[in-house]
Amino acid sequence: MYNKRKNTMRSSAKKTVCSFRKMKNDGEKIVMLTTYDAPSGRFAEQAGVDILLVGDSLAMTVLGFDNTLPLTLEESLNHCKAVHRGAPNSFIVGDMPFMTFQASESEALKNAARYLKEGGCSAVKIEGGMPIIPLVEKMIISGIPVMGHIGLLPQQVLTAGGYKIAGKTDKDAERLIAEAVALEKAGVFCMVLEGIPAEVSKRITEAVSVPTIGIGAGPECAGQVQVFMDILGMFDGFKPKHAKRYANIAGEIHDALSDYCKEVREKKFPTEEHSF
Repeated sequence: MYNKRKNTMRSSAKKTVCSFRKMKNDGEKIVMLTTYDAPSGRFAEQAGVDILLVGDSLAMTVLGFDNTLPLTLEESLNHCKAVHRGAPNSFIVGDMPFMTFQASESEALKNAARYLKEGGCSAVKIEGGMPIIPLVEKMIISGIPVMGHIGLLPQQVLTAGGYKIAGKTDKDAERLIAEAVALEKAGVFCMVLEGIPAEVSKRITEAVSVPTIGIGAGPECAGQVQVFMDILGMFDGFKPKHAKRYANIAGEIHDALSDYCKEVREKKFPTEEHSF
């Protein structure tokens, strides 16, 4: 088992923003995974994940909210610090929460800098297209690496009227391509494409030289990102269309906790083996 794990691990050298463009140019797929604490960060690093994203999805997957909007800056930073402690050699991206970068440029820059200075992150991710281009340019000039995010935008779920696939019409597809080109010109080192038809994602990927990281965006992106809990099957019943389950941890947890309850109540645990 040890040898099997060892053979699946990638180089321990920490990647930089330049690493991912080279990977795209070399035809090497980029693996990104959301991580939210020290254990998930450690597991991801040991498995050889290329980019660890401390996603604002932690509002839903960890904190129990109905959407990502309630997540605060301080909560996000605390989880970034935890991931960094668990995965100190990884390229970590902090996903800036709702209203931590939209209100003003100066506030956005200060908040973004905290991810690098305090959170142990190598970059930040912000959602949006044309309206955030000036901010992206300012962040890059200020020395803050930025990952873009277009398509389905979870932080705009209320104004959009729900989680809706983007780029389904020719007009919307052209808009997304224009946004991707503008984000590359502004200086992003890569960008997430979420909830976009596969053919449109392919066109975007071909239109820009920086890597595209897809989630529900087809196989032609330069890389893929998935949610830690989704691919491990840590939620009973619910499985997003874009996710593939590689394990059924929820079932294992349920069985283990049920066995624990049963053994304590039946006075089978602890035994002499577990006592001092």
